[in-house]
Amino acid sequence: MNVPAPNHTPNVGVIGLGAMGRPMARLLAQHHGVVTVTSSRPENDVLQDLRAQLPEGSGASRIQWAATATQLAAACDEILLMLPDLPQIIECLESEDGLLAGLDQRSSDAAPLLLMIGSTCSAPGVRQLADDLAARFGERIAVVDAPVSGGEDGAKQGSLSIMLGGSGELCERAATALAPCGTPVRLGELGAGQVAKACNQLVVSATIFALGEASVLAERSGLDLQEMWNLLGHGYAASRLLESRQDRLVSGDDSPSGAIKYMRKDLAGANEIAESTGTNTVLLPQLRQAIDEVIEAGLGERDISVTKRFIAGR
Repeated sequence: MNVPAPNHTPNVGVIGLGAMGRPMARLLAQHHGVVTVTSSRPENDVLQDLRAQLPEGSGASRIQWAATATQLAAACDEILLMLPDLPQIIECLESEDGLLAGLDQRSSDAAPLLLMIGSTCSAPGVRQLADDLAARFGERIAVVDAPVSGGEDGAKQGSLSIMLGGSGELCERAATALAPCGTPVRLGELGAGQVAKACNQLVVSATIFALGEASVLAERSGLDLQEMWNLLGHGYAASRLLESRQDRLVSGDDSPSGAIKYMRKDLAGANEIAESTGTNTVLLPQLRQAIDEVIEAGLGERDISVTKRFIAGR
């Protein structure tokens, strides 16, 4: 879907200011004029961190603080959730000072509060959450799934692929809100974004293991790894993942960035989809086993390029 021209300035809030949520919040503030955030971290630390990367002179007015998720829900029309998984999302909704407690503080003529689930999580789980909220609160709150791909670099550059699932009207709202962060595309009804993200992670995990394994084979055979990847990067082995991780594969720097441990959850979601669609996969079981081995080896917190170190140590 094409991003519609907004007839109003989206009033966006963000919860989950990690490696992805932090730069996304900055872009939303820069392009929409304001963004509201909340966090368990101290207010001054959060605001100083977020404002540091905004254009000079604009930070103070563009990043606003809500003391609780309740206040955030009362102040915003669209809320981006960049939390680890559904349990954290549910806690954010249901806690004493959570988002749901803010519904009664919203104006009676306000648009339904739109939750944009940027987390990678279960597609059936997202649909169940939306059904539960609809049964309890009617049209006062709505859900789209909006997982992203492109990594921390894409989040900083505003070049993320944003996979939307939900009704056409709700996805238009989400697309307008999230357009500064990348390319939002509606892929189907609620849950479709999570299915697409599972497919994405299947490809990413297969590719990063192949890159790690090929790097070990080449190095142990005496090849200049930098020159090899420079060359193969112009052929069929080229990929965005090779482009973003080539220097790490060559140097062996797998310091934390996109932690590989999250692949376990992502591939579990892919397996859930495989089972529900009756798909007998070939790579998926092997990749899930490999991720388990990486985590058991104590490497789960490392960047996904740790596949090179993991394979060299087997």
